[in-house]
Amino acid sequence: MSILSALFVSRRPVVAFMIVGVFWGSFAAQVPVLKAGIGADDTLFGLVLLGTSIGLVSTMWLAPIFDRALGRNAMPVAGLIFALLVLGPSLASGPLLFFVAMVAAGYASGMLDVVMNARVSELEARHGRSLMNANHAMFSVAYAISAVCTGFAREAGLGPVQIFGTIAVLILFMALWLRMEVEPIDEEARRTNRFPWPTVLICGAIVLVAFFVEATVEAWSALHIERTLGGRAAEGALGPAVLGLTMAVGRFSGQALTERFSEHAIIVIGTAMASCGALIAAAAATPLIAYLGFGAMGLGIAAVGPVGLAIVGRMVRPEHRTAAVARAAVIGFMGFVLAPSLMGFISGAFGLRMAFVVVAFLALLAPLLAFYLRSNAARYSHMS
Repeated sequence: MSILSALFVSRRPVVAFMIVGVFWGSFAAQVPVLKAGIGADDTLFGLVLLGTSIGLVSTMWLAPIFDRALGRNAMPVAGLIFALLVLGPSLASGPLLFFVAMVAAGYASGMLDVVMNARVSELEARHGRSLMNANHAMFSVAYAISAVCTGFAREAGLGPVQIFGTIAVLILFMALWLRMEVEPIDEEARRTNRFPWPTVLICGAIVLVAFFVEATVEAWSALHIERTLGGRAAEGALGPAVLGLTMAVGRFSGQALTERFSEHAIIVIGTAMASCGALIAAAAATPLIAYLGFGAMGLGIAAVGPVGLAIVGRMVRPEHRTAAVARAAVIGFMGFVLAPSLMGFISGAFGLRMAFVVVAFLALLAPLLAFYLRSNAARYSHMS
């Protein structure tokens, strides 16, 4: 009941999370055909995916301004912009145009992502309860469904333009449900009180690690299944779909666990499971074993990112909440950018199996950051 209640309380941001999930789930399931369509090898494809980072980084400063200017209309306008730009990757005929398309997609996704996370943080403060995991779970549900549907669409012979065109129309209609009242900001307090950069940077780094693990499976699982293990298109699409489904389970579970266990315990246990899952995926000899690895990665890392964002929203002053959550989220988004690129470099040099091994060890950075933050919580809360 607590999960259903959380979804009802945050029902408008939930739709925004599903919009982002629909696009990236479909994108992940189409990585093999998009990569082939622009004639890129692993290293070059990893490089062009860096275009997403330019769009994402711009939202660190632009999103809070955008949010303050549009207020209750910020989410629907961000959704409409996203709908207009989702066709870009399917229309690109070469690496340069694909790079530009990813810049636009990163910007649109980042703007909506920042605003919707800020709205959830406001609702958490207003209702005095955790809501982040439930909202992020719905991203994962939409992501998984979109990935599976895209896999079947590819098997039926549909191309990227047709698939992304359908998604653009779907996002357009979903954006109509996003209008939401916002909390007024004390502008004088915002200008005079120091911005809580230490808290934002540490929490952002925790989110970055979580999103890095998630993005690894999103961007490269289908290729790992189809190329390394010889799977078909539908089998490849099941890689990101398994991630989405297990992350949904992990985040719904995380919604309940945050009311019973410490945030630090959730981060430690989750990253340990994700690390083991990455090693299983690296050693897999069949798609089924790889799915088990991807599932463990998703189930383990699921609650870590939302918990990191919830911590920063709780630790900072109300007048800084939107900007703090925005900047922590954008730092976290860099995981979605760095993962495909780093995986591309490692895969190009040593193969995809070794790339998943590297991810297994990088995941263990999150508990160290959480321990440091907990040890210095009193000092950073005072600074905030």
